[in-house]
Amino acid sequence: MKSSNQKIYSRRNFLKAAGAAVVLPAILPGCALGRDGKKISANDKINIGVVGWGMQGPSNTKSFMFEKDCRVVAACDLDKNALQAAVDTVNDNYENKDCAAYHDYREMFARPDLDAVMLAVPDHWHAIVATAAAKRGMHIYGEKPLAKTIAEQQAIVHAVEKNKIIWQTGSWQRSQSPFHKAAEIVRNGLIGEVTHVEVGLPSGHTDFKRTKPELVEKLSALNITDLSKIRPGSDAWKIAVTEPPAELDYETWIGPSKMEEYIKQRVHMNWRWNYNTGGGQLLDWVGHHVDIAHWGLGFDHDGPSEIEGHGEFPERDALWNTCTKYRIELKYPRNITMTIAGGHGDIKSGTKWIGTEGWVWVDRGGFDASNPEWKKGKSLPEELRKVKLIQSPGHWRNHLDSIRSGEPTIAPAQTAHHSATPGHLGLISMLTGRKIHWDVKHEKIIGDAEASKLLSHEYRAPYKLA
Repeated sequence: MKSSNQKIYSRRNFLKAAGAAVVLPAILPGCALGRDGKKISANDKINIGVVGWGMQGPSNTKSFMFEKDCRVVAACDLDKNALQAAVDTVNDNYENKDCAAYHDYREMFARPDLDAVMLAVPDHWHAIVATAAAKRGMHIYGEKPLAKTIAEQQAIVHAVEKNKIIWQTGSWQRSQSPFHKAAEIVRNGLIGEVTHVEVGLPSGHTDFKRTKPELVEKLSALNITDLSKIRPGSDAWKIAVTEPPAELDYETWIGPSKMEEYIKQRVHMNWRWNYNTGGGQLLDWVGHHVDIAHWGLGFDHDGPSEIEGHGEFPERDALWNTCTKYRIELKYPRNITMTIAGGHGDIKSGTKWIGTEGWVWVDRGGFDASNPEWKKGKSLPEELRKVKLIQSPGHWRNHLDSIRSGEPTIAPAQTAHHSATPGHLGLISMLTGRKIHWDVKHEKIIGDAEASKLLSHEYRAPYKLA
């Protein structure tokens, strides 16, 4: 008899929580190389450990637990409450007490029985944890953007390729039929030669953890409601700064980034709005809609040569300091231009390719095209699919299938690297106030030493990449 908690994880709720496509059964090969060259047969379960139980951790974990040929066996988080929630969720699903709890990801990674890990940690931890997992030979499901800087992304790609790791990025839109269909329309030349692409991303700051009202209430006497206006030394800042809660290892949570005073409103989930730990709306979303733009263009291993961005920023030391409104113009091969924008009414949310013979636009919950016939059905008619893009039975299912087959996933590390790079370069252009010239082949900024320094960032001792 299933418990009430177990009932939560029905097929419908799994898919709803994860935003997944309908998951179809897969035909698995006899065996594939696993960790340290071990064979993972079709009858063996893939053991998974999960690191991070914030925004994406729960839905990713539930999606993996839905798949019968894998098993979540361990969870890791620096917040004791989040860790307990992770362990309880896993144990409730399997109706046992087997899920092991870890405070230190390195202890989890030392387990000889782990085949793969799901990483859903803040951006400033992506590269360190991912390269450590790759070095241990574990396959990885990692969240977007690939990393906090381009140099870190390069390090992840190198570690994944060197250790022959199967990597899946959390750019799950590739596993959804509307995005697949739109990309195939473009790749098959139905809109003619592409001339321009519009990518609309969110703007401003979103209080994902819903901790802003608590602070605003404390600041009521000061009549302050905008956290991007609060700066060090002010009365509001002094109120915002508190001691870290006992359940959170804040010293380790800050990790490789510069140590800062603890402020509840820029830790869990809202770390995105502080450049010390995240990249704002631009970097939070570039791995979704620019990723789809590249897919349609066939630019999974390519990128822009010129990038010029303009944005509106709070003061650099503000409580929330990431760009609130931005517009980036990019030049790509084949004389294609792209506009990435957040907060500009002329650029609609999602991805729109414009060609010499038509256009197509796609977003979550939206699909439109210049030709009404293209809007019919979940996929293109077979006779129009001269170029067939990889089709995924579900983003998490695709990762497991790739672990068994050894074939690349629908969103491998190299692809994620190129999908996020325009966002990183756009931010660098905005921060320096000038156009960036990018050597796509050698992945270097041309003729700008100051801008080149922003391709990486220094780590706080003793942190380093694996």
